[in-house]
Formats: sequence, C-alpha cells, structure tokens
Amino acid sequence: MAKVLLRNGRVIDPASGWDGRADVLVDGPRIAAVAPDLPPGDARVIDCSGQLVLPGLIDTHAHVYQHVTGRFGLNADLCGVQSGVTTLVDQGGPSCMTLPGFRAFIAEPARTRTFAFLSAYLVGGLEGHYYPELYRPECVDVDATVRVADANRDIVKGIKAHAELGGFARWGIAVMQSAAQIGQRTGLPVYIHFGQLWPLPEKGGLAVDADSILAQVVDLLKPGDVLAHPFSRHPGGFVSAAGRLHPLVREALARGLKIDVGHGSHFSFRVARVVLDAGIVPDTLGADMHGYNTPVPPPPGSPASHPDPEHMFAGRTRFSLVSAMTSMLALGLSLEQVVPMVTTNAARMIGMESTLGALRVGGVADVTVLADERGSWWLSDNEGTRIAAQRMLRPVFCLRAGERFDATSVILPQLLAA
Repeated sequence: MAKVLLRNGRVIDPASGWDGRADVLVDGPRIAAVAPDLPPGDARVIDCSGQLVLPGLIDTHAHVYQHVTGRFGLNADLCGVQSGVTTLVDQGGPSCMTLPGFRAFIAEPARTRTFAFLSAYLVGGLEGHYYPELYRPECVDVDATVRVADANRDIVKGIKAHAELGGFARWGIAVMQSAAQIGQRTGLPVYIHFGQLWPLPEKGGLAVDADSILAQVVDLLKPGDVLAHPFSRHPGGFVSAAGRLHPLVREALARGLKIDVGHGSHFSFRVARVVLDAGIVPDTLGADMHGYNTPVPPPPGSPASHPDPEHMFAGRTRFSLVSAMTSMLALGLSLEQVVPMVTTNAARMIGMESTLGALRVGGVADVTVLADERGSWWLSDNEGTRIAAQRMLRPVFCLRAGERFDATSVILPQLLAA
C-alpha cells in the first residue's frame, strides 16, 4: 500500500488537542506523521485545502445486520466507508443466537470496521422490532447473553435495550431489569432507547406515566451506560409532558451516564432546542439509519410499512452521520463540540480510545475528509420543522486502515438551498 500525504487541511484531533492547518502522512495502514509542511517524499499528495481532516468517524448507532433483520438492516459499507464513516456500531441487530452470523456475514466481509451492541433480546432486531411480543421478558436469556458477550469481546462492545412507553405498558420494567443485569455482569455499557417505539396495546395493558420511565430506569444503571434519543419527540424521554427538560436528566449525568443523539426518524429540532437550551450537550452522535427510514428498495415480501409510521421514509427527511453533524451545527453547537462526538467520545463509548478516534502517529490510519461549505440550506425533520443551516459538512472520502474510499453512497442526503 502506497504512502499518502493529506496536504494542507484543517486537522482536528481532539485526542491530542490539535486543531489547525497541517499535513497527515499515511504509510500503508498506519499514520506516519502529523505536522505542518511535511515533505512529500515518495508519497502521493492529496490536496485537502479548505477541508476538514478528522480521525475516522465512528457512527455509534447503525443498523447493518443486512438480510437477517429483514428490511431493517442496511449494507454496512453503504452507511460506512461509502459515507465517510470508518467505524460502525450496530445497535441491537444481533442477539446471543445470531451473533455468529453477524460476525461471518457482516463484520468480517465489510470494508468498514463493524462492531455490535448485542441485543438483550433473543430475537435481536428482527424486522426493526416489528413484533412487540417478541420482546417481552420471557424473550430474554440473561445467562446466554452474558456468555456470548464475554466470548466475543472483540466484536461485542455493549448491550442494547429499550425503555419506552409501549414496552412499559405491556410488561413494566422487567425487561430493563434483565438488560441492566446483563450490563452489570459483563461490565459492558448498556445503550437504552428512550421515547416510544411500540404503539400502546389495543387491549389491557398497564397504566404508565411516560415521565416516570426515566426515573425507574436510571436507578438500574451504572456509570458509562448510555441514554439514547435525547431529541426524540416521543413521550418518555428527556423532555417531560410539560415540555421542559426532565428533572432527572442532570442527576443521571452526575451519576456518570452518557447521552447519544441517535438521530433517526424521531429526531425533533423542537425537542433538541429544549434540551440544548437547558445546557445538556450529548456525548456522542449516531445516525440511526435503517431500511425503514432510508430510501433503499425493500427485500421482496417485506412489510410495506412499520407499526410506527414515523419510522417510514416520507421523502422529507434524509440523513447520514455527517448530515447529523450539520444538524448539530445548525442547532448552535460548535465544530469543536461536534467533532469529539464522532471521534474521541465515540471511541471511549466502545472502550477503544487507545485504538480509534485519534490521529495517533503509529496508530491505525482511519481518517475522514469532509468538505466544510458556507451558504444557506434547509434542514428538516419528520415533524415538518425546517431550520436554515449556514454551514454544511459533506463527506469527500475516508481512509480505512490507509485504503481510500470515496463518498459515493447513494443514500447520502442532498440538502436544498434555502
């Protein structure tokens, strides 16, 4: 593999504190040097003037168990290296029963570095959690999930579970208690979906105050566990029924819990404004793309719609990890706040801060190059809210262990000029 010199970009590496114009010399799969005005020698020079040169982006919320999870699972490289992202973390696609298939047919063949948060449920993410009754307490095997997670630490980086209104109305807190137990026994972070996922049961069910869910769950969790979807417009999350920040959010952070944006279909600019104005800034940023909210052809015979219609791609909202970064900037966060969300903080979330998320001399050459453009573009969510962005980030290419991949994914959004 030839040497490559990324010349004259704005290099931002939160791990080292570097932020400024510099060159990055890549020698095969490793970073050889980071400094201004490096001599090119025999390296192939790529001019990155006016562009951002970052540690390879890490998407903390992907759904890429293609084929096995039906319409839900996307192609890993479509979401990964072809979208400027060098590392993906599948959230809850594989389970203790299906992880061997995820390893053999997804993680190993993918050109993108691909990990998983193992589902707490035996069925994993089949068809995007289409059938709620597959996720009841009897469909969790704590011992089996702990055993599989411990035996596959190279690929399993956490546990995925749901704390949401539809599940609590069916079974109460029992499933979350089992998920927390798995997290305690493995020592792995538990990543918890907040905000409604399943519709309320048509008959019977438990009476649940949505604002009580966070309070019930936080007491189960340990430092490093992850509260997901802070900007969801659904009840049972970070914003109370009264439209204010839930009073337990600050206490949860004080206990060492982390926050992941988990953009997805339920992302709301309105709710994001409430949370951010309260001074709560997420630690990490995942895209949460899947086959229901992304314009890809569904497999033959798969469901035409999801029980939660807001999961569906409606033609209004299209997103990626990099466009989610643009959304964060449009909401008023600085680039210096956003870059760690997809690099150093994301690497720390999966316990790989010594390997990934940094431009470390001698370290793996995972690098993302983004265009950093000025103008005026419309961003929208599935509520129909539009906000104008004056800055747009766009993936140009990435290096994954030194190998170049251009950002050619057909699912990358094209923003409309405002």
